[in-house]
Amino acid sequence: MAGHAHSIHDHEHDHKAGRGGGHGGHSHGVAADADRRWLLSALALIVVFMAGEVVVGFAAESLALISDAAHMLTDAASIVLALIAMRLSARPARGGYTYGLKRAEILSAQANGVTLLVLSAWLGYEAISRLLEPPEVTGSLVLITALVGIVVNVAATWCMSKANRSSLNVEGAFQHVLTDLYAFIATAVAGLIVVTTGFARADSIASLIVVALMLKAGIGLVRDSGRIFLEAAPAGIDPDAVADRLVDQPLVEEIHDLHIWEITSGQPALSAHILVTPGGDCHAVRRELQRRLSGEYGITHSTLQVDHVGEDEAGALLQITGPGDLTAEHCADAHGPVHRAGPHDH
Repeated sequence: MAGHAHSIHDHEHDHKAGRGGGHGGHSHGVAADADRRWLLSALALIVVFMAGEVVVGFAAESLALISDAAHMLTDAASIVLALIAMRLSARPARGGYTYGLKRAEILSAQANGVTLLVLSAWLGYEAISRLLEPPEVTGSLVLITALVGIVVNVAATWCMSKANRSSLNVEGAFQHVLTDLYAFIATAVAGLIVVTTGFARADSIASLIVVALMLKAGIGLVRDSGRIFLEAAPAGIDPDAVADRLVDQPLVEEIHDLHIWEITSGQPALSAHILVTPGGDCHAVRRELQRRLSGEYGITHSTLQVDHVGEDEAGALLQITGPGDLTAEHCADAHGPVHRAGPHDH
């Protein structure tokens, strides 16, 4: 065992369709098919109602209804995009795409976030313009349509909530639909105010409330998808804390070049270079570290290169002049901080 490095991959998941996995014996393929059915059900509800809302919105001269319809169009587009991304991400890894196309789902989530931000800017401008010069609004049509919209969006939101929302892709489409539900509630209140008081500006105020909700959802999606594209550690996992936990393992002397990232939402991965005590059991150390990563952090895809202190990859003895020299020959251009162990009771 001495005299060479060990670079070990630990794969815990089997993503082949039809193979049992996860909880209760359900396969990954079955779960994906169920997600698609829920998304298609929500899509059908949204498209049918959206067509009617456009007609009523222009007839009632209501920006709130027209903005809701525009938002529902992006809802429909986001669901279609999510469905396409799900298909692409399910393709097996091949050729130059060593992870497959799993990040197609993150592209979809980011696109959903960007469309929310662009649409909120346009609707915000229109709402402020109408707030300054409010048109005549047919409050009764607005109220009735919004009430029907609430029912439709509750049903669509329920369908979306049954899909796997741990996927940022599905969460992006869900946020579109959920924001639309809030929008219809605001529009219904605006319609009621117009009917009872004649205050036409309520329609524009409702639109501004919707804009604020769209901005919040859009910023969240762009931020979360951006973290994945920039290879940031998953939210809630502190790489320094992980390294300190692992370097506390007996026989481990040092950990450096530690990287933690997400392949796609919910699939964290880790790689690191581990230096162990000369003569220590590299395989036993690697197995224990991977057990900790899986059990304590949910990281089941890890690549650990394990070397003995004072040996290079060819097994040659290195000249170590002091603690600061431990990584000199192993990594001429080490990335990130170096974590060294305190005294061990070996």
